[in-house]
Amino acid sequence: MPIIGSILKKGIKLRETLEQDYTSPYDLQKKELSKLLISARNTQFGRSYNFHEVLEQFRSFGSHDFFNAFKANVPVYDYDKINDEWWHKIREGETDVCWPGKTKFFALSSGTSGAASKYIPVTKDMIRQIRKTGTRHTYTLSKYDLPDVFFQSGFLMLGGSTSLNFSGNYYYGDLSGITTGQLPVWVQGFSRPSPKIKKHKDWATKLDEIVESAHKWNIGMLAGVPAWMTILVERLIEKHKVDNIHEIWPNLQVYVHGGVSFEPYRKAFDRLLGRPIYYTDSYLASEGFLAFQDEPNKRSMRLVLNGGIFHEFVPFTDRNFDENGQLRENPDTVMIDQVEEGVDYALLISTVSGSWRYLIGDTIRFVDKFNSQIIITGRTKHFLSLCGEHLSVDNMNRAVEMASEQFNIAIKEFTVAGIPEGNLFAHHWYVGTDDPVDAEKLRLAIDENLRKVNDDYGVERDHALKGFYLDVLPNETFYAWLRRHGKEGGQTKFPRVLKGEKLEDWLSFVQEQAQTQG
Repeated sequence: MPIIGSILKKGIKLRETLEQDYTSPYDLQKKELSKLLISARNTQFGRSYNFHEVLEQFRSFGSHDFFNAFKANVPVYDYDKINDEWWHKIREGETDVCWPGKTKFFALSSGTSGAASKYIPVTKDMIRQIRKTGTRHTYTLSKYDLPDVFFQSGFLMLGGSTSLNFSGNYYYGDLSGITTGQLPVWVQGFSRPSPKIKKHKDWATKLDEIVESAHKWNIGMLAGVPAWMTILVERLIEKHKVDNIHEIWPNLQVYVHGGVSFEPYRKAFDRLLGRPIYYTDSYLASEGFLAFQDEPNKRSMRLVLNGGIFHEFVPFTDRNFDENGQLRENPDTVMIDQVEEGVDYALLISTVSGSWRYLIGDTIRFVDKFNSQIIITGRTKHFLSLCGEHLSVDNMNRAVEMASEQFNIAIKEFTVAGIPEGNLFAHHWYVGTDDPVDAEKLRLAIDENLRKVNDDYGVERDHALKGFYLDVLPNETFYAWLRRHGKEGGQTKFPRVLKGEKLEDWLSFVQEQAQTQG
């Protein structure tokens, strides 16, 4: 019986799932932090910041003394700071640096913001936690109305290469390549593509070989980043000259997506189907598996509170962040029981991979505090607030989704740049669609939609934010730019906001493309 049936039909109920169902978020996170500190107390990091002293505070019943001690002893880190002070030692071969033992793997981030290449440690303990959380996510499919044939089907994971690079001290590559390569043999036997295809480092070659073989597979579930999965399915339909993907995979019922909001891709993906399927969201970052959608027909995900990660929440305000999205000194942070619904928070995480009070770069919002349900609202550096418009990626996604419905077009990609206009400011949008559309009407529609979803934006559009420009581009322009930077496939996403050098490069690239196309 394939893996989906093995997990679901046997009715496996994981202890961690029940634990989160019947334990308070505060207790779960207190326990998680204590386990992290106990495990790392004798590492270089743990001794430097006196984890033993912090652990003494866990004896206080029902208080936040332990959390306050943790914050007082351990500084907040972003990537550059923790890498310069600690993680470089791990890559140089030192042991017991931030986590016990030797760290064998590093996930190479997609680089949508900040440094072009970030090397995130991935320990054996983290791989184990990712597996467990992934299985918990799969188990939630028991809540879906799925036919019996689904449980006899396999799944296709479209990720990075499992053939990793070796530095002499450690292996590095895409997180999906690391975790897929570490799956148990019995699981790998039911997943597609084949191990040989998964090893390909060249995305184009991998895609070609999947397209050649995929009609032979019985696929019930897909998993991967929306942009690349859409391209794969489009290629399959074109190759086999069929009307939709269900003519090739009749048992396809579920698509597990993640990495970016699925809404900009939904209309395009719906067109590739012969009948509706279930879409389910996941929040798997290079730093860990943070959340997943636990019920059908939700737009929120359940934060994992017992998966090797301790969460802190930083209110995304001017008090804690500057105008460039940089964290200020001594930011305010709260625990899971102290959050409020409807407030944007940046995430700090401490993990079984040796991340400590680490700014992951994402912003989230609680929509149901009692059940720890969140939505991702953007990136700390991908908010636009040139003059107080406070425009989030979530606002942008919603405006684009509304425009897609208005014009009945599929907008797969877009990016926005904030630019000066005289003594005032402007936004310049670049929208990717292969459907015919009047660019001026689309510009007016997205501008109006943003006014509807963000009051601050509406106020500033009448005052300091005078300009709103929009160019319609083929989707291939966005993918070609990623390809030029070696960012194609795997977990790579196109940045929704462009600034600095990346903006300069994008503008130059768009101009080159325009000249090439006449």
